[in-house]
Amino acid sequence: MSLIEKIGTPIGSYAPDFELPGIDGEVHHLSSYLRKWRGVVVIFMSNQCPFVSSYLSRLKQIQSQFKSRGITLVGINANDVYQYPKDSFDTMKKFAKENKLNFPYLWDPTQDVAQGFGAEKTPEVFLIDKTGILCYRGQIDDRPDGGEGERVPYLENAIAALLAGAEVSPKSTAAIGSNLQWRD
Repeated sequence: MSLIEKIGTPIGSYAPDFELPGIDGEVHHLSSYLRKWRGVVVIFMSNQCPFVSSYLSRLKQIQSQFKSRGITLVGINANDVYQYPKDSFDTMKKFAKENKLNFPYLWDPTQDVAQGFGAEKTPEVFLIDKTGILCYRGQIDDRPDGGEGERVPYLENAIAALLAGAEVSPKSTAAIGSNLQWRD
């Protein structure tokens, strides 16, 4: 088990609150989202990850599908900008505009939030209920390549269960993507 896994938030525990700058010029707090939404999906992502690129249209579709039902997505970029300048805050703004993101995109320059969640990959999702409890962690679905055919929509199923007041199952899946780029 890595140090990151040891510090991460276990399923069924309170998610760590955060206070992060968004590309919209505002400061965003998880606690503020929890007051407004029935659930929050935190997505650790980056501007340059091919897996994130593959999932972008599906993430925007999930946001559109569930927003009216009280769920919001929140993207967080925690990659080390010194090693990976394409993940800078200014580049995040361009990325969001070019890709027409329909959910907030936040910057975690200290990587404290990513460490608190125990994030390891981009993309990796964390579904949090309105009380702040982590209900699901892992993959968006089982098609990271975006290929055609049958897919298991893990995140959508978890959101639907949360909204129905049912138990989320599975509670976690192994995230598939690029390694989160930690500072040295």
